[in-house]
Amino acid sequence: MLSVRVEGKLTTEAYDELVPAVDKLIEEHGILRILFAMHDFHGWTCGAMWEDLKFDLAHWKDIGRLAIVGESKWESGMAVFCKPFTKAKIQCFDIANLEEARAWIGSE
Repeated sequence: MLSVRVEGKLTTEAYDELVPAVDKLIEEHGILRILFAMHDFHGWTCGAMWEDLKFDLAHWKDIGRLAIVGESKWESGMAVFCKPFTKAKIQCFDIANLEEARAWIGSE
């Protein structure tokens, strides 16, 4: 499982760090499960949105489960946005249910 925590606004620099790490994990372990936790999240810069789209297209089959954890205003929108770009099972959780998200990521 890969746990990613984001705060504020996502930038292209964040993807410059994330993408090589994810690529390495996929190479070493195959299909990943990702817990994406958002704290005080304010979206993406334009450049980061493009990087996210490229990431999603490149890894549409490499993610088995994606738990999106955060404030309710982002949860459903993120799930709807991500769904066309991945084969992953996606579930959203409120930030208060972080442990439930961790359990779901680890379950079959």
